[in-house]
Amino acid sequence: MKEELSDVLEVAAEAGHLLLENGAEISRVEDIMARIATHFGVDSGSFFVLSNGIFTTGQAEKVSKAGGQASTYANVEFIPIRGVQLAKVVEVNRLSYDIAADRCTLAQARERLKAIKEGKGAPAWESILGSALGAGGFCAVFGGGFMDCAAAFVAGLLLYVFLVFVSGRYLSKIVGGICNALLVTLICIAEWRLGFGNSLGNIIIGAIMPLIPGVPFVNGVRDLANSDYIAGLTRLTDAMLSFFCIALGVILAFMADGALLGGMIELEGMSVSAETSALGWQILAAFIGTSAFADLFGMKRSHYAVAGLIGAIGWALYLLLARYCGASPAVGTLASAILVCVLSRFAAVPMRSPAQVFLLCGIFPLVPGAGIFWFTYYLTAGQFALSQHSGFVAIKVAVALVLGIILAMELPQRLFSLKRR
Repeated sequence: MKEELSDVLEVAAEAGHLLLENGAEISRVEDIMARIATHFGVDSGSFFVLSNGIFTTGQAEKVSKAGGQASTYANVEFIPIRGVQLAKVVEVNRLSYDIAADRCTLAQARERLKAIKEGKGAPAWESILGSALGAGGFCAVFGGGFMDCAAAFVAGLLLYVFLVFVSGRYLSKIVGGICNALLVTLICIAEWRLGFGNSLGNIIIGAIMPLIPGVPFVNGVRDLANSDYIAGLTRLTDAMLSFFCIALGVILAFMADGALLGGMIELEGMSVSAETSALGWQILAAFIGTSAFADLFGMKRSHYAVAGLIGAIGWALYLLLARYCGASPAVGTLASAILVCVLSRFAAVPMRSPAQVFLLCGIFPLVPGAGIFWFTYYLTAGQFALSQHSGFVAIKVAVALVLGIILAMELPQRLFSLKRR
């Protein structure tokens, strides 16, 4: 009994480890670990999951007589926050349902988990291309023209070359985050000074989008909504730290440019190019940008188009509300976030994937990337009133995004199932 208990909980713990390090939310990790343990008859297994650790305990029998010996299991694992591979989350999720349906033995589950763990993500060139396409697509979403998108494409490409081969390998998370933002901003400034692109602000906004910590932000919100306060605050803190590193990198780039060339670059504020402002171009740009981020987050290639479509539909609703209904950015973001979440939950059933996978990518067109940039720029330029205004708008949009996710994810699952009782 002791060996069986140990084997079952080891498999459950390995599944939880893979889920947690690849971007799953806490509630999913706990649910899948419990599903595996319960199916193999270890009802006494209990799991305590944090954002970077799993405590696994189990007791096969309770011996009340004096001198008795209980068969127990205990394990503690530290799981650092790393890169995201959503395809692995999908595979472990499917494995858990196969186990629950009695289509997989314990030995087979162990082998499948080993194969999932050893599976390689997308090749470096694909991630680099995804960063470039994402930067170019979101440059158009946030108001850039065709030349601005081209400049952002080049900057996003060079950014990920640096991130894959230098920053990700040799720099700590904080130093790497600052250097990534510093480098990509300097590249954008150099392009703009050479006449490659018209709106420097829009070029930078698009180029820094691959650095936005969407996964810890969304997962932190989900964890808080599920009353996992420690994990939720930890992940949100990680996201805020990444935002701070991006802002610091942008500030240092503008300061370095000003020191070398004698003065701070004066930007006129947020602008929208007539070239890409048409609804059709905006939907296409949102589709390209979201699909590219699906690649960056390690989704299965068969899911790229679905994630892109969800992101494009959510952005289309935002534009319709803003342009034709006079909705404020916060109201438009709230309604669009709810729609993205609902679509993600509908897509999860036929695609046999967690809704979180599609939500993490589909929500990106609504992220207040422009507000974060302008807050940082105005703060650096000493225009504190404009900085305060931009920061306040960005905060309102972020709160609306959080509220939309929480409201949509609280809807009962039976509303999204294809099977009806």
